[in-house]
Amino acid sequence: MGLLGRFMNPSAVSPEARFAKARVYFDQANALLDEGHNREAIDAYQKALALKPDAASAHFNMGNAYLELRELDVACTAYQKALNIKPDLVDAWLALGSALEQLGHNDQAAQNYQKALLQHPGNAQLHGRLGDVQRQNGRLREAQDHYLRAIRLTPDDAELHYKIGAATHERHIHGEKDNLLLEQALDHYHEALRLDSQHLNACLGLAKVLHDSGRLEEATSSFRRAIAIEPRNIELYITLGLVLQARDDFSGAEACYRDALTIEPNTATVYNNLGGLYKRQGKENDAIQFFTQAIACNPKFAEAQFNLGNSLNKLAKYEEAEQCFLKAIALQPDFAEAHLDYGVLMQHFGKLDLAERKYRLALELKPTLVMAYSNLGTVLNLTRRFQEADTVYQEGLSRQPESTEILINWANTLKDTGRIEAALEKLRRAISLEPDNKQAYNNLLFIQHYLPTLPVQQMFDDACNFGAAAARLANPYTTWSNLADPDRPLRVGLVSGDLCSHPVGYFLEGVLRALNIHANGQLEVYAYSSRSAYDSTSAKLRAQCSGWRSAMGLSDEALAARIREDGIDILMDLSGHTANSRLTMFAWKPAPVQLSWLGYFATTGLQAIDYLIADPWTLTEKEESFFTEKVWRLPETRLCFTAPEPLVDVTPLPAMSQGYITFACFNNLSKVNDLVLATWSRILASVPNSKLFVKAQLIGETEQSQQVVQRMENFGIPRERLILEDYGSRTEYLNAHNRVDIALDPFPYPGGTTTAESLWMGVPVLTLAGQNFLSRQGVGLLANAGLHDWIAKDIEHYVSLAQTHANALTSLTQLRARLRQDVLQSPVFDAAKFSLHFADSLRSMWRIWCASYEGCSKKDRP
Repeated sequence: MGLLGRFMNPSAVSPEARFAKARVYFDQANALLDEGHNREAIDAYQKALALKPDAASAHFNMGNAYLELRELDVACTAYQKALNIKPDLVDAWLALGSALEQLGHNDQAAQNYQKALLQHPGNAQLHGRLGDVQRQNGRLREAQDHYLRAIRLTPDDAELHYKIGAATHERHIHGEKDNLLLEQALDHYHEALRLDSQHLNACLGLAKVLHDSGRLEEATSSFRRAIAIEPRNIELYITLGLVLQARDDFSGAEACYRDALTIEPNTATVYNNLGGLYKRQGKENDAIQFFTQAIACNPKFAEAQFNLGNSLNKLAKYEEAEQCFLKAIALQPDFAEAHLDYGVLMQHFGKLDLAERKYRLALELKPTLVMAYSNLGTVLNLTRRFQEADTVYQEGLSRQPESTEILINWANTLKDTGRIEAALEKLRRAISLEPDNKQAYNNLLFIQHYLPTLPVQQMFDDACNFGAAAARLANPYTTWSNLADPDRPLRVGLVSGDLCSHPVGYFLEGVLRALNIHANGQLEVYAYSSRSAYDSTSAKLRAQCSGWRSAMGLSDEALAARIREDGIDILMDLSGHTANSRLTMFAWKPAPVQLSWLGYFATTGLQAIDYLIADPWTLTEKEESFFTEKVWRLPETRLCFTAPEPLVDVTPLPAMSQGYITFACFNNLSKVNDLVLATWSRILASVPNSKLFVKAQLIGETEQSQQVVQRMENFGIPRERLILEDYGSRTEYLNAHNRVDIALDPFPYPGGTTTAESLWMGVPVLTLAGQNFLSRQGVGLLANAGLHDWIAKDIEHYVSLAQTHANALTSLTQLRARLRQDVLQSPVFDAAKFSLHFADSLRSMWRIWCASYEGCSKKDRP
């Protein structure tokens, strides 16, 4: 070719030739695009457009090639050029909207579809796509409107019916709680499936709406229909498993998970779900195996590490649990729940500063994590920052007003700071929200004893309501394999969270030792500890037991089964409605004879508990009607204290050297209500120069001591007549009695351990005889100690006795010198005599059961 041909001006080429040449490039580009050679196709389109720039279809197809290459911005430019040339090119409008959606520009995509609809208002596809974008943007009503318009244009489109069903259901989920929406969603899902019986998403949508409507059987059937459509879809088995698990259909859920494993045997999620399934049944050891398998399948599975940590924690394997939580956090640093539960573990270890930091971090990561507010409030309560705790609980409730956990924990703070009525209000609200919440009931029934004016009928009704709730949660045994022989050796079980250095432990230690010595092999004791605390007192108790079991991590059903396996004949609850109680387990009736003793001073409310141990002093016959249990009275005392260790000597009466009387109360401050303070103030006013020594767990804090000072000043007692101290070690606490002349018992909730310790330290206790079981505990101790003249019949008598004893220094001095020896020889400390009475009572209870149990003799029992 010559120079002229090589440099010929394109304008010299005829339009027909240029169009023909462009057509060749265009066809070549289309072929390349069809074969997936997108880059080569783009080159050919560009050549075609160089010859014919107004070819809208070339711009459109080149946009498609860029779209395939994920070069979305360039694709959008190409589509826009096509529309500039040919605004009615519907496919270009749809493609441009799709590209914008993929770029995340949903608002621009919506504007694009709206522009297209101005030109093509009858295009169903455009209405459907605009509905999709509006649904993604959360504009569900607008989405629903466009789907409806599309359906009017193409009424037999199954996909559109599915989409409008989904948008309608989402309106319900996101706040529009209207059952009509659920019905509308169901109608559209049914229509989608009528048009296309294999429409998987419509089938799943239908299942979810049925589930939300409470139609669980139909929901399950719909999930199974989805599995029939895609039998190899592992996610469907997992979803159905979760639905069945939520329905407590554990066998059905496990079958689904195992079906999933036949499809994909090493699926970590399925093993994790199986672990959750067993954990929910209280089978922590099985759960641990599945969580471990999930981690083996996926070592980076943070959720499985977290779940494994929780199960280990439940079984009191705290160090292993800690490692799991740390691994979960390392794998997923923003895992708020892992930080939260690691904080719980640190709180258990007493590392309250670290626990607080973890709770606060969990809230930073997830401000809606209500449990973190609850736990943070608890730590603030433990560190005596009560106002901060109130603020945190209030913030948590503002986010979730129906959080029973916060209400229960807040009630504890209110109780600890003397706001008893407010605490009860929170607990009653928790019960109204969750009628079977055993912790709320336990706390309510325990805390209400601090109120001096609460009607006994109301307390009884509350206890019965708890008993009914516990019965609903149980599946009680009605037959037992225990040999009904009235004279054979018996196995006695003790269930408590206080088998440690705790009042229960102090009262129990000497009794168990004496039972072992004097029972002549007729009693074997098994202990079931419901918390992890284990100390020197625990070791002493354990040494007197034939078996020591941890109830940690066991459901009520599992613990009841363990007790039956141990062949327990008589099972005793030593906690009642106090912390770490397992009362609801007693509703399963795992032992033939069950009774309540030692740790609680009212009815449990449980019909499954046969007896309550009392004595002639503490529970009047008139009050028996307010007990669901049959009252069984020991002949002298229901309580027998163990002499404290280490030995602390009794010093002479301090008033003789100080020149004034020191009254004292070493009880929990929650027991000191305004009526008590008013009475004590009268005593101080009637005894010149006397002082009041208050030693309590919270009194060392400025906030609490100021409250006590202010309350006393309100009754005319100045600060200089008060001695306020926090608890120290037990030795320091016992030694403090050597600065006390007379102990004052609060009411209506008197001391138990504090009274016994005071008597042992030579300090007489002035108590007020109440009308109910709890308020007469001081009466029982003092009467059995021979101190009848220290029991007041009413408040006037209480004040009068205090004045009389305070003015009789010679008698006080003589009493102090002999009191320890007197009480050590009394029923209050005579464990040997008490154990004989106790063992005789247990034997009598057993004989009654043997005689009544279906008339079976020892020879014909199974």
